[in-house]
Amino acid sequence: MGLIQRIIEATGIATISISLSKNISQKVLPPRAVYTGLPLGHPLGFPGQTFRQKQVLRLLLIYLKNLNSPGTIAELDLTDSGDDSVACDICSLG
Repeated sequence: MGLIQRIIEATGIATISISLSKNISQKVLPPRAVYTGLPLGHPLGFPGQTFRQKQVLRLLLIYLKNLNSPGTIAELDLTDSGDDSVACDICSLG
């Protein structure tokens, strides 16, 4: 995503991405990224966690406006949710 983001940013459109791996994001250096600490496959939280999903989207918009240094990765820890649904039923079917 970082490569695509840089091309889009070159046209004057601001971008931000959700990072599920800090290490990869640090190597790719997207213009702006937010690392949520959430597990792979769940960039906005687990199914049914509408509070968490809205929270992530709101934070993305805030960081889109406030992160000005290229390559900045904001680190959040959203793993402790107050939501009733704290696991993915689909992932546990395996």
